[in-house]
Amino acid sequence: MATANDIVNQARAWLGKNESDGSFKEIINVYNSHKPLARGYAVKYTDEWCSTFVSAVSIKCGATSILPTECGCEKHIELFKKLNSWIEDESITPRAGDIIFYDWNDNGVGDNRGNADHVGIVESVSNGIITVIEGNKSSAVRRRTLAVNGRYIRGYGRPKYAVEVIAMPQSIYKVAKEVIDGKWGNGEDRKNNLTCAGYNYSEVQNCVNAILNGSGNAGRKSNEEIAREVIRGDWGNGAERKKRLTASGYDYYTIQAIVNNL
Repeated sequence: MATANDIVNQARAWLGKNESDGSFKEIINVYNSHKPLARGYAVKYTDEWCSTFVSAVSIKCGATSILPTECGCEKHIELFKKLNSWIEDESITPRAGDIIFYDWNDNGVGDNRGNADHVGIVESVSNGIITVIEGNKSSAVRRRTLAVNGRYIRGYGRPKYAVEVIAMPQSIYKVAKEVIDGKWGNGEDRKNNLTCAGYNYSEVQNCVNAILNGSGNAGRKSNEEIAREVIRGDWGNGAERKKRLTASGYDYYTIQAIVNNL
């Protein structure tokens, strides 16, 4: 059975696929190759394809029994409800691999119970900021960042993923360094994100503590400090900013999410 890490990695693999060069057709073709087709409908290249993207990721990962296939957001929610995998509470802190649904008509007041218009896959959560990978975001597979419990969130599908028990894709030390840099969030968010990605939380946290008790992190600025320097203009713009932050050991997307929030 697929893990949350499998789903997130496949979504990342399709980042940049777009309508302008036709590369998005690979995603549509994967969806249409799966039988039976949801409601017997073959998706056209001219259709909206956000739910199709999520479904195609599931198909590629062999996860359709826990992450059902659909090409429409409302029907997708119905399927999650049938699997007892639907979370109605929009205010929760999601986990990596959760399926986030949006309602663009949300007025931001009270609980959002409107019709879902869009959907994506939660990539990570850090410092109260959700990073999502979405199909058909401005006609391409792109990332979006938004605050936990932010406006437009309709709710979440949470597939019943397998726990990752095979060899980890990164060393414990590397992941611990990412934790220190703020990539994996804090407290329960950190624990949930690491566990969903297949890591042993205690092992990673012990390594984090060992690094911080030594001198390897001495003098390093927090992500919030760097974000304020970015706003001040110290790190440049566009591709230059991304290059300089990455070269200095910071996660560009985490910093940019904090910048956007500030």
